[in-house]
Order: sequence, then C-alpha cells, then structure tokens
Amino acid sequence: MHNKPLAIEVNDLTVAYENEPVLWDIDLHVPPGVIMAIVGPNGAGKTTLVKAVLGLIKPAAGQVLIFDKPYQEQRELVGYVPQRRSVDWDFPTTVSDVVMMGLYGKLGWIKRPRKDHHRITNEALEKVGILQLADRQINQLSGGQQQRVFLARALVQDARIYFMDEPFQGVDATTERAIITLLQELRVEGKTMVVVHHDLQTVKEYFDWVTLLNIRKITSGPVDRVYTDENLKKTYGGRVSFLSSKSDNQNILA
Repeated sequence: MHNKPLAIEVNDLTVAYENEPVLWDIDLHVPPGVIMAIVGPNGAGKTTLVKAVLGLIKPAAGQVLIFDKPYQEQRELVGYVPQRRSVDWDFPTTVSDVVMMGLYGKLGWIKRPRKDHHRITNEALEKVGILQLADRQINQLSGGQQQRVFLARALVQDARIYFMDEPFQGVDATTERAIITLLQELRVEGKTMVVVHHDLQTVKEYFDWVTLLNIRKITSGPVDRVYTDENLKKTYGGRVSFLSSKSDNQNILA
C-alpha cells in the first residue's frame, strides 16, 4: 500500500471517437511532488489523456481519482494550462483580466474582484516576469508572453496539481527556462505537474517522471528507470534513432 495517496490515479481509461479507440485501457499512478512528462508521437492521445482526466472529454470507460477522490470532488485542487493555439487571442481583454479568470472558482461569477484578488494577480504576473504587461491587450503579446499569461492564470488558482499541454511549444529560450524554473519551484512546494511534452532531448533534464504513450501506455515511472532506448522504440514504432545514453547526444526524431 502507498503511505500517502497518489496525486493522480487513472484506472482502465478508454476514450473512443466514433468507435475508434484514441486511448486504450490506460492505468496511471502519479505520486505527489513530481514533474511528469507525457511523451509520444502525434496522434498518441497525449492531449486527449489530459482532457479525459480533467473531465473535458467523456471516456468510454475508466475512473480518475485525484488524491483518492473522484476528480469532480477535487477540481479545486487542479490547475490547467491548455495549448496556446486553443485560445482566441484576438478577444479584447487585458493580461490582468485573463489571469484573474483563474480566481473565478474562488470569486464566483457574480462577485467583483477585491483588493486581495488584484494583489494575487499581480504577484503571479511578477512570478512569471510580466507584471509590466498587466494592462496590455492580449492580442499584443508574443508567443512567449502569452504562455506566461497562461502560467500566471494557473498560479493564482494555487492548485496542488497542474496539467500543462505543450507549455514549451513555440516559446523563446528565455521563456522555456523561466517555465522550467517555475515548475521546479512548485515541486519544492510539493506540487505535482503533468506536462505534455514533445522535445525528447530535454526530458531527462526537465522531468523526474515520464509516461510514454501511444494510444496505450507503454510505460510510466521515474525518468532514470523507464526513459530507455527500448521503451522509446516501442513508443515511436522504431521511428526514433535514440542514440546511446552514454553519448552526450540524446534522442533525435528521425
């Protein structure tokens, strides 16, 4: 038995579109306080897995527990950073307003934001390095700035588990470094991060836990144990030339 409850427990999760399985019989056990990558080829079901865990997609079968209780009872403990491209960035609103949306669970839709909500919003913007952009319209932001807004919005929720869908996609190197530093700080606080990730070369550097996925779960566990040549070949169907980990060169997508 586990001494303390798992942060995330997924049992027998299957998702199908028009009877085609997109995820098949997934079991996942994620301990608290890890930064976990979900890695796999295009069409492997990475985003679908996150959305199914969050109840945004209805699974054909299976169960999701967050700290031993159904997700519906624990949703306040969970923050979500969706893909940047899933959002209408032309919507006329400011950076500060978008971040404050992360507080709506606590505010309720009706209540006006109080002084401390503005303070919490500004602290989150400062943490991700864009406090000076608080009053800027979101359509004037760069990709890296947009991603930082998303992170700040998740931070104000003060969640215990964060799901992030490709947070490093299309951002500059400075933003990437800022994001991973933030994730490491959150881990020190005991938070759990689940990150859909596509750059095989940075998995060992950025993450301590990894789930390899290709419709089925190939493997899941500590990076130093399960992130191997053999498991990557199983995941990518031999389309990866994964150079020996003895060399400094790591995984290169062929």
